[in-house]
Amino acid sequence: MRLPWMKAIASFLFSATLSAPAWANANANSAVPGTLNYVEGKVSMGGETLDSKSIGSAELKAGQSLTTGSGKAEVLLTPGVFLRLGDNSTVTMISPGLTDTVVGIERGRAMLEVEEIRPENDIRVTEDGATTRILKTGLYDFDSDAGWVRVYDGKATVEEGGRQVNVKGGREVDFAPNGALKANKFDKKADEEGDLYRWSSLRSGYVAEANVDAARLYAASGFGPGPGGAGWWGAGWYWDPWFDGFTFIPGDGIFYSSFGWGFYSPWWVYDAPFFGYGYGYQHFHHHFSPDVRSWGPGSHYVAGRNYSGGVYRGPGSVGRGFQSGPGMTGGSRGSGGSRGGGFESGGFHGGGGFGGGGSHGGGGAHGR
Repeated sequence: MRLPWMKAIASFLFSATLSAPAWANANANSAVPGTLNYVEGKVSMGGETLDSKSIGSAELKAGQSLTTGSGKAEVLLTPGVFLRLGDNSTVTMISPGLTDTVVGIERGRAMLEVEEIRPENDIRVTEDGATTRILKTGLYDFDSDAGWVRVYDGKATVEEGGRQVNVKGGREVDFAPNGALKANKFDKKADEEGDLYRWSSLRSGYVAEANVDAARLYAASGFGPGPGGAGWWGAGWYWDPWFDGFTFIPGDGIFYSSFGWGFYSPWWVYDAPFFGYGYGYQHFHHHFSPDVRSWGPGSHYVAGRNYSGGVYRGPGSVGRGFQSGPGMTGGSRGSGGSRGGGFESGGFHGGGGFGGGGSHGGGGAHGR
C-alpha cells in the first residue's frame, strides 16, 4: 500500500521543481549561534545600525552586544533555539559555541524559545549575577530591569551566589537582594498580554510557516544534496528566501512549540495543518509584520479563531516537545532518524544547502 506521504510528495514534485532555482540562488552563507534572523525598529550591534539587509548576515560574536531602542530583534542560537529581544534592551554574546552557548541580558527584556535541545548542548543565560541553565525545550522569559526569570514551559536551574534552585513551567525566580532563591508560581495568563510575549508568538508562528514551506521542498526533491536534490542534511537552520529568514527543520518527527504549532521534518511535513494551502505547491514572498494580514497569501496559524492568548490550539497543535509523528510507534522514518542531524550526522557540518553553501565552523545551518 502506498504511504500518504509518498502521494503528497508526488503531487508536489512538479511545482517544487519549478521553484527550486529561487532557493538555489541564495547566497552560500550559514547561520551560527549569534546570527541575526529578524530586526525591526532601532537596533544596533557594536555601534552599527542594523536593518532588514542585516538579516542572515549580521553575527553577534563573542564579546559583542546587541542593543534595541524602540525596536526588537531575533537572534539564532543552537539549532531550534531563538533569542528574542524586546524594546530598550541589551544582550551580550559571552560564548557562541555549539556546546557552550552563553548570553548575558544586560538590561531590558528577552525571551528564549527552545524547540530542540540535545545532551551535548549547554545553553546558559546570565542576568543580574545569576545564571540560568536551560534543561528542556520550552519558553523562558528574562527581565534584567525587574530582576527575575520566568519559565512558561520547560525546566531550568538558576544559580546565584553559590545557591541553586530548579525551576519548572509556571514558576519564576526573583533576584531580590538578600532574598531567598526560590521558585514561585506566577500568572501565565496575565503575562501573555505583554508586548514581547505577543511579538514572540507572532514571530514563532511566522518561522513555523517557513518551516512548512521549506520542509516540503526538501521532501519533494528527495532530501539529497547536489543537482538532483535541494540539499537537506538533517536537523539545522535552513534559509527560506520566500520568508526572508532562517527556519528550523528537525531531523525527524515533529517538534511542537510552546506556542502550539509544529516544526516538521521533511518526513512528516505532509501532516502539517496547511498542507497545500499556500505553502509548498506554490511559493509566494512573505514579509513579517505585527499585522498578520500583511504576511502574504495562504493560511496562517495566527489568523483564525484557533489562536488566542498567543497560543495556537487548532489542527496540528497536539502536545509539546518532540513527537515521533502520526502513526509512528517509535524510532525514525527512512534515513532521517530521530538523530538524523545535529551533532551526529548532519546539521553542523558538510556542504550543501540550496546552493552548496552548507555550514561553516559548525553552524548547523544550510542554504543561504
